[in-house]
Amino acid sequence: MDDLVELVVKKTGIDKAQAKVAVETVVNFLKEKLPPPLAGQVDAILSNASVDQAEALIQGVGALLRKK
Repeated sequence: MDDLVELVVKKTGIDKAQAKVAVETVVNFLKEKLPPPLAGQVDAILSNASVDQAEALIQGVGALLRKK
């Protein structure tokens, strides 16, 4: 998840503490909205994901949420 925090810092210009809060907020939101089997995998995916994988995950989840 640290890579994702750094990505948010880089793309938004906010400081690391604010970026961490933003990422944690989004991750918690996703866990609440995703079906339980997927929600349980969010932390595992993010803890082992590269920046590119994290970006792809975010885009994919965004697409899923837009369909609802």
